[in-house]
Amino acid sequence: MKSPIGRVVLSVAAMLASAGCSSHGYKGPVSDHFDGERFYNAEPIEHGFGDLLRWMRTRDNHPWERIDTFDAPAPPPPRVDEGVTITWINHATVLIQSAGVNILTDPVFSQRVSPVSWFGPRRYHPPGVAFADLPPIDVVLISHAHYDHLDRPTVERLVEHHDPLFVAGLGLGAWLRDTGATRVATTDWWEKVELPGPLALTATPARHWSRRGIFDRNKTLWASYWIDTPAGGIYFAGDTGMAPHFAHIRERLGAPRLALLPIGAYEPRWFMAQQHMNPADAVRAHEQLGAMQSVGIHFGTFKLSDEARDAPAAALAEARAQAGLKPRDFIVPRFGERFELSESR
Repeated sequence: MKSPIGRVVLSVAAMLASAGCSSHGYKGPVSDHFDGERFYNAEPIEHGFGDLLRWMRTRDNHPWERIDTFDAPAPPPPRVDEGVTITWINHATVLIQSAGVNILTDPVFSQRVSPVSWFGPRRYHPPGVAFADLPPIDVVLISHAHYDHLDRPTVERLVEHHDPLFVAGLGLGAWLRDTGATRVATTDWWEKVELPGPLALTATPARHWSRRGIFDRNKTLWASYWIDTPAGGIYFAGDTGMAPHFAHIRERLGAPRLALLPIGAYEPRWFMAQQHMNPADAVRAHEQLGAMQSVGIHFGTFKLSDEARDAPAAALAEARAQAGLKPRDFIVPRFGERFELSESR
């Protein structure tokens, strides 16, 4: 089936095939974002299956060119003892190196992000760092359960080759242990997790949702993360729509030295705005956080929405100029590009 509706049917069939392998879910006390059964946002995301069908039927889909090979930069160093080194690998996968500790966010090295290997969003660019060229990974941060952020084959490879500590939102512990992970920490928003060395981690809010199967919508928590390093705070937004949580994070934790903010998967706005920021939103988030510098993520790797492949970079340049920011204030990275932050600011 090649029609938009046919693709939706295939997608649902794939989800049904994976329903027995859902992300389990959380059981615990009611909170201001958990009703005893499911997590929720202060500003609800209100889209149903009918909206998905409408998008598939009416979408203005810009094709992407697939890139199979490229001249990758030199692999990252094994360890970074002073300052912070940031390497954008692809999508929301970022390597953060500081104080001799290596942290990987939302690692995805598979060819597809889907419950099945034969269908679903396909990779349009190789990772900026090959899996074999990763340094020893000590910590893995998981923002939420969607397949483009929580990739089982990649997690299993990391368990086999690196045995890192996995940090994820409430409800994902059992799923991670099912992959063979033995070191797992699950956390609620604003809770701290102990990291090796002088680093400190705080789970922070996001405006998003979660699902891996048919019946587990919002059974696990989505999050962003704040990492205290000797060079200042590093904020990883994960995946999020625009919302007041950026201002709340600044109020509670201060302004980050560097923010990793999503800039892709945003068209059409009537469907995506509640869950994905566009570049103009990302610039507003940068300003609300008071970030010294930001780097765009969540673009150029998997085609998840309608905008052209180069649209996020062009739209960010326009939004940046309108806000009076310089290109170095909010960077669109190249695959595998590294950024070094010194401890003196």
